[in-house]
Amino acid sequence: MDKRTLGRSGIDVSPLGMGCWAIGGPWQFLDGPGGWGEVDDDESIRAVHAAMANGVTFFDTAATYGTGHSEDVLGRALAGRRDDVVIATKFGFHVDEAAKHVTFRADWRDAIGDLRADCERSLHHLGVDVIDLYQLHVWDYPADLAVELREALEGLVAEGKIRNYGWSTDDVALARVFADGEHCATVQHDLNVVRDAPEILALCTEANLASINRSPLARGALTGKYAADTVFAKDDVRGDDWSRDTFLTPTLAKLDAVRDILTSGGRTLAQGSLAWIWARSPLTVPIPGIRTVAQAEENAGAMAFGPLTAEQVAQIDTLVGRASPTT
Repeated sequence: MDKRTLGRSGIDVSPLGMGCWAIGGPWQFLDGPGGWGEVDDDESIRAVHAAMANGVTFFDTAATYGTGHSEDVLGRALAGRRDDVVIATKFGFHVDEAAKHVTFRADWRDAIGDLRADCERSLHHLGVDVIDLYQLHVWDYPADLAVELREALEGLVAEGKIRNYGWSTDDVALARVFADGEHCATVQHDLNVVRDAPEILALCTEANLASINRSPLARGALTGKYAADTVFAKDDVRGDDWSRDTFLTPTLAKLDAVRDILTSGGRTLAQGSLAWIWARSPLTVPIPGIRTVAQAEENAGAMAFGPLTAEQVAQIDTLVGRASPTT
């Protein structure tokens, strides 16, 4: 597959990215688990290297993931190969690294006042001099403050600390606030076979933004490895009500209906699910979570197959009970 461009940035990336949430290991978000359970750092590094060896150049992490641990591991894996990759990370929450605990900020203005310190902390963890894409991680940050925050991000661009910025949100109105900024390049949002996002994709087309796709495999439900009665470890975020009600249950209920289309041409379920995203819009860059070499190789293998056809996308829309997309 051809490379895709991160919106107005002019930066080309592989059509597939690597999501680095899972390699952060266990941490707490509010009163529950924020991570995906225990992780082997050496295997995580091998997974990053395997992704690169198979053509992946885009890596997405966040200050929250393991409260800096994901950034540390990614930085170790990319040491000496900075020029070969595009690095994205996120900011905005209150991160207590010592306690491995993440919370909302008591005063959202602190996200503006602490922006420089947060950026410097991520630069240090990653071991780099500049962040290619710096994304607001707080999906419902107040719109009135977002304008001021956007201008502060433009200041970081001018100083050479970051190259571009974006917002990780499913709220179209909020995404538009950042879209007005000169160096806004992306919106990160949920997108998968069962959970479409036509309004966000329309905004990306209108504003020339890349669509960075989180949960492209519905937190693993689209891999075929899990069932409705699967029990996850206590430190695995997939065991919470939000994951089950938003991703696992609705996806598993419709998986059999679309299985044959997704596995057409010799694809695995995961590869077919990524192929649907690429067919959905030329602006999309899915970032499935990867923490093993096997996952890295399987997901990267999807690029050899390319996107599904328009006819297959229309068939899936019918099977999952939605109208055909307009973007």
